[in-house]
Amino acid sequence: MGAMNELIDADAVARLRGHVASAAPGLDLARLAAVGGELGDLSLRERTDLVSAALLADLPADYPSTAAIVRRALADPGFAGWTMWPVGETVTTLALADAAYFDDGLALLAEITPRLTSEFAIRRMLEADLPRALPVVLAWTRHPNDHVRRLASEGTRAFLPWAIRVRSLLAAPDATLPILDALYRDESDYVRRSVANHLNDLARQNPELVVEVATRWSAEPDENTAWVVRHGLRTLVKKAHPGALGLLGFAPVSVEVGAPVLVSPTVTLPGELGFSFLLTNTGQTTERMAVDYVVHFMKSNGSQAEKVFKLTATTLAPGESVTLTKRHALRQMTTRVHYAGRHTLELQVNGARHTRTDFDVVL
Repeated sequence: MGAMNELIDADAVARLRGHVASAAPGLDLARLAAVGGELGDLSLRERTDLVSAALLADLPADYPSTAAIVRRALADPGFAGWTMWPVGETVTTLALADAAYFDDGLALLAEITPRLTSEFAIRRMLEADLPRALPVVLAWTRHPNDHVRRLASEGTRAFLPWAIRVRSLLAAPDATLPILDALYRDESDYVRRSVANHLNDLARQNPELVVEVATRWSAEPDENTAWVVRHGLRTLVKKAHPGALGLLGFAPVSVEVGAPVLVSPTVTLPGELGFSFLLTNTGQTTERMAVDYVVHFMKSNGSQAEKVFKLTATTLAPGESVTLTKRHALRQMTTRVHYAGRHTLELQVNGARHTRTDFDVVL
């Protein structure tokens, strides 16, 4: 995460100050001038909050005046980059301070989003008044700019990474379906990918709803719908959800799955778990197969926690075999801490678990 934190560094803050100064000549930006030297080892989120607090200290306290400055700054194409995140947060804070400016605050976030993204800043607007915000966001699905259309989907995701949770969205997982229905056939891959990720988020709360939506989309497809559906159902496939597997054509199959052959029974971190195995269709018909693998990670308390990873999809004729190989990287990450000890590798075909093999991790 160190490199990510540096996306908002002293130089970026200095550039931000220059743009604000050009848009508001004579404005004292003393706090913004000082904050570049206070970033230290703060995370990206903490840096965002610190810079936003500096903007709030230096800019006018009323929304209309600050919104006018931001819009003047946006006239310069160079007013862009990761410092737009704290700019969006500043706009949100001031817009929420007076309900009269709620709609214009949303409009300004849409203007900002092509310069980076307003997907994080919009979350507080959604939390404050979801019924008021959603009709505005739905209208963005018809916007000519693909960044704004993507904001409609990405900003309303239930489990958007790095973002605060919006309790009202979690309480009503079907509230964003009109947005997704409007965008799943969007001309932009950038937008469609967001729709698929949004659908995948919903699968964590309401799998049956997601399968229902994916089935409906599959009945009215275009050339990209199959990919959107497949990507949106990826977590349900890993979890062996029958409806998701069936919709994608992965029925229960008769297979023989050979025990994984490990490159080494011990992995020293950072390293790779290399393995291969033989997969044979022992049935009487040609079958499509979704092949995944499961790593049962050692936890700090000595128990194991599993995570399913996608390997491939393949089609095998009766009696046909294929040897599949994989190299799975193992390294310490902020999102996963590895512990030394016995781990387990397991194979999964069309949702059914098969052979298990142990391996050891050494730190």
